[in-house]
Amino acid sequence: MKNFGILAAILPFAALLVIAFLFTVGWERPPIGYEQTGYRGTGMQEPNNPREQAMLAALNAIPEEIYPLDSPADLAQADKAGDVYENVQVLGDLPEPQFIRLMTAITEWVSPEQGCNYCHNPDNLADDSVYTKVVARRMIQMTRDVNANWQDHVKETGVTCYTCHRGNPVPENVWFDEEPQRYAGKGMLGWNHDQNRPSAQNGYTSLPATSLASYLAGDGNIRVQATAALPTDAGGASIKQTEETYGLMMHMSSSLGVGCTYCHNTQAIGSWEMSPPTRTTAWHGIRMVRGINADYLAPLQGTFPENRLGPTGDVAKANCATCHQGVFKPFYGATMLDKYPSLAPMK
Repeated sequence: MKNFGILAAILPFAALLVIAFLFTVGWERPPIGYEQTGYRGTGMQEPNNPREQAMLAALNAIPEEIYPLDSPADLAQADKAGDVYENVQVLGDLPEPQFIRLMTAITEWVSPEQGCNYCHNPDNLADDSVYTKVVARRMIQMTRDVNANWQDHVKETGVTCYTCHRGNPVPENVWFDEEPQRYAGKGMLGWNHDQNRPSAQNGYTSLPATSLASYLAGDGNIRVQATAALPTDAGGASIKQTEETYGLMMHMSSSLGVGCTYCHNTQAIGSWEMSPPTRTTAWHGIRMVRGINADYLAPLQGTFPENRLGPTGDVAKANCATCHQGVFKPFYGATMLDKYPSLAPMK
């Protein structure tokens, strides 16, 4: 009788939940819209949520220019920064006024609350004992490299320090290697194959949480569609590789705020011939991020203090969300390089 009484008390609440589910399933505030991106009948359309779009527009607004750049004539008459200041290993070729302007902008982009002292010893600006100065120098080199050598991905829009930092000393969207598995025993609580641990790295799914390590820090083969029924040496892939690939795709989809059809034709997901041009842009982007992580970030592991490293002792690394932050193009394609040409390729 006691159990019956508990059941009788629960049933009304259960009924209300069922009714609420039936009447609200599929609802979204405000209603979701769709933009067709392919031929009719292909299912190629991108969803958009006006509420999210307003939030993303605010997040991807470009900051105001700190102050106009001096005229070319004035800059031509100015001394070089490397001749005016000590230990200017990067940007020493800039006219001194342009150098100071860029340093001021970087302070606003990266450490607006901390100020210049976030990277500099106030008693000796040439001193390299502050680790953030060493890191910043390398990041400026990285930014110039991206703008000069990865135009197949960043196009003429390019990137600046603000593209990733957005006013934060550490970009919000970075990642570390996953912590060791929680369960090291055997049986049901044994090795979980790095799965069923939802995180931003796998789009909060149960897919493996190792996708970024395999494909954005490593050079694993992402295109794993098999041409045979079972994995073979002739082009097949293991189930783990396939699941990691799906995990990466989930990460890219959420990072850019798009669906699969932004880069793929649903009639032939693996066909390059039938894919939109955005797939090629994404291909270059993946390789650009690999280069950033391998050539610029990983070598700084010994520079960062322990509190800036991940749970396994690795440095923070870049992924698609680091720049895109929820939109298909950072800042919806607006550029900042026209105002800060010293970060653009030298011409």
